[in-house]
Amino acid sequence: QVQLVESGGGLAQAGGSLTLSCQASGLTFSTYAMGWFRQAPGKEREFVEASAPITWSGKITYYADSVKGRFTISKDSAKKTVYLQMNSLKPEDTAVYYCAAGRIPGPRNDYDFWGRGTQVTVSS
Repeated sequence: QVQLVESGGGLAQAGGSLTLSCQASGLTFSTYAMGWFRQAPGKEREFVEASAPITWSGKITYYADSVKGRFTISKDSAKKTVYLQMNSLKPEDTAVYYCAAGRIPGPRNDYDFWGRGTQVTVSS
């Protein structure tokens, strides 16, 4: 059974930083693209950033323009964990952040597995 468990959310001030973690189990981590999505109240879920599988021959990292230069995705294959380092946080980054695993990386909606999410709130 595949499980993705996010952690690290919380309250931060504008300009501050948070690091989200997503622990994966039940899948061959190295063969999956790992992505982060978010959903703010009253809005649709949106893509944030994704990292290709280790064996991927194409583009390795994908990110939304809204987080370019501020957020960074990374992976620790030995721990089966993907991270999202969030710097220079803005109030508009407030959302529930979801981790996802799929076969093809990028701003897509067809990821195979999803976590339950972790709340990030940024105060002004």
